[in-house]
Parts: sequence; structure tokens; C-alpha cells
Amino acid sequence: MEATRNIREVASGRGEFKVFESARLGPLSLKNRIIKAATFEGLASENVVNEPLITFHRRIAEGGVGMTTIAYCAVAPDGQGAPNEIVVAPKAALGLRHFTETIHQAGAAASIQLGHAGPVGAGAGQKGLSPSRVFAPQALRFTRAASEDDLRRVIGDFARAAKIAAGAGFDALELHFGHGYLISSFLSPALNRRKDGWGGSLENRARLGREVATAVREAVGNEIALIAKFNMADGVAGGFWLDESIAVASLLEADGALDALELTGGSSFQNPMFLFRGEAPIHEMASAFPQPLRLGFKLGAGRFLREYPFEEAYFLPYARQFREALSLPLILLGGINRLETVENALAEGFDFVAMGRALLREPDLIRRWQAGERGEALCIHCNKCIPTIYEGTHCVLAPDSMR
Repeated sequence: MEATRNIREVASGRGEFKVFESARLGPLSLKNRIIKAATFEGLASENVVNEPLITFHRRIAEGGVGMTTIAYCAVAPDGQGAPNEIVVAPKAALGLRHFTETIHQAGAAASIQLGHAGPVGAGAGQKGLSPSRVFAPQALRFTRAASEDDLRRVIGDFARAAKIAAGAGFDALELHFGHGYLISSFLSPALNRRKDGWGGSLENRARLGREVATAVREAVGNEIALIAKFNMADGVAGGFWLDESIAVASLLEADGALDALELTGGSSFQNPMFLFRGEAPIHEMASAFPQPLRLGFKLGAGRFLREYPFEEAYFLPYARQFREALSLPLILLGGINRLETVENALAEGFDFVAMGRALLREPDLIRRWQAGERGEALCIHCNKCIPTIYEGTHCVLAPDSMR
């Protein structure tokens, strides 16, 4: 297995041989092994790219990453999950082209995350499309179960959005198969209670994700890298977990449409802090609500925003199970703050690492690491950046770092 060979190739000492060397991601060559993870920016007014969004990513591209990922981009208007999201439609194409040209000039590759929010969209005023009708506490109403026509339309929406993104010059597409969004919700036995060909067995629950990946690959061909951000575990009782997620990953690998999996976990619909770990910023999130709703949010948020102790590379124990089972390239994420952690991940056979919050705090961190610094990132994972999505995502300790 390739992972075993990677481990054997580790040089003596700290394994610095790979971090800042070029690496292949499908048809794409990246200048190093560090990717800026898709962290929702909250900057796309009128659902299209604007200069603040470009500046946000240009700072990170100039800071040394191999690739930066624009997030979260809905494949259709009803796929939005939050305010100020890009909707990948023809009117967005010109701005997307400006984005990729700027990122390329800054020395990095450009990736775009494509998704349909599904039940998460209920909290953003959307229909809250889901595999089965379930209650959405964020919206205080029920979601709508997807029909066969809905699912066929969504598959087509992914393919059309992918063609627009490819035409705008993106080097990679990241399909969102995690966090309780539409495809993730179909994988979840807790949310998918269907009795038709889209529910029940694991193969049926995996069908939507597999058909989306295949349709996108057919739409864009083999000249662009295709990644799926994939839930290893929902962090919810009765939800998607390792035994099933590894099996679905094996199916996706066998289908041959994907060039890599980016391994994640948690659910924006049911348990978001499983993804972030650390303190839940309840007070800061409540302040974004109108005054009559703030108290109610504070009283009820503890049940939704459960806290988990933070430790660096917290998804690594789960991700190792995937590295053992698959030969497909894997991208590790989850609270990475040190160059040594990146080196160790590569030594274990992971092909790339994705970083998010640390680069909000220090956009130039990777350039400084490459220049010889080995200090730990300044990010303290306080999670107070999460509520800033309503005003433009940023680190509250360095509010001007992304502007």
C-alpha cells in the first residue's frame, strides 16, 4: 500500500523532506503539502465574489500555502446554508475568474468548495431539503423530505456548478460530503429514514454522494482535481460513524471519480462543536441574534453547542483507520498548529494537511515555517472566530489580518 511506502520513506530526524516539496493531487501539482481549508468567509454579498473575499484569500496565498479553498459555495439558491454565500451560477462566473487569476498571481492553486446545505439550510431561510422530514431546531420547523425529482435536480446542479467553476480557472473542486449538509444527511442513519432506493442499506444511503461525484467528474473531465470533504463521524448518537464511513470511502475509491478525500467530522445541523473542539462561543453567537432571541439562544445553546476538549490533530486517531484501509490520497485536518505535526502526518502516510483557524490568525504562517521558523501557531482555538461569519470571518485577536 502507498501509505506503507510513505512511512518507510521518512528520512531520519523530523521528516522535513516532504512538507515544502511539490506534490501531485490528481492532475494538479501543488508547491507544498499545506492546503488552506474551506472556512466560511461570510463575505460574498449578493452571492458573488467581491474584493474583500479576494483579499481574504490573497493574503493566505501570499502567505505560502500550496492551495487555498473558497468556501462554502452553494450549487443552487436553495442550497445556501448561511448569509453572504456564493451561489455558483452564470452571474458569478466573472468574479470567480477574477478570484482564480488573483490567487495564481499570488503563487498558489485555487480550489472551490461546492455543496448543498440540505437540512442546515432550514436555519438560513431555505426549504431545509433532507432525506426524511425531521425537526430543525435552528429554524423551529420541520425540513422537507427530498423527492426523486429534487435529487435528480441536485445532482445536475452539482454538475452545472462544477462546469462553471472549471471554466473560471479553478485547479480543484471540493465536494462537501460532510457536516450534516445534504449528502452527509443522506449517509446518516439518524436522518435518513427512507424506504426507497436512497435509504435503508448503506449502499442506498451512499448513492447520492457517489452519483454526485461521478456526475461532476463526467462534467469536468480529468484535467481538474476532485476532492470530497467527507465525514468520518457525525458525533451524534445513531449517526454516521467509522464502521460505515470507511465502507463508503472504499466505495468512493472504487468508483474512481475522486482524487482525494479530506477527512472531517461533526454536524452543523446536530453537533457543530465536534468539528471545532474547545470552548463553545455561546455569548458571542447570541450577540448576533436580535434582542428578543438572545436569551432563548443562551438558554438552549448548551444542548446544541456541546464542548469537547481541544487537542492538536484531534481527528488523527479516526483518520488513521482510513489510511489503513485506503490507497486513495488523504488530506488530514483538525486543529493543526505546529510544523512538527504536519511532518508527522506526512510520515504516517497522509498526503496533505488542511489548516483553517491557524491561518486566520497568521496568514503568513506557512511562509515563515518554510523560512526556518518552527514556533507554534498563535491560534489558541478559542472559537470566537465562528460568530464573525455574520460580519466577515476573522480572528478576533487579529481583526485586520485578513483585510
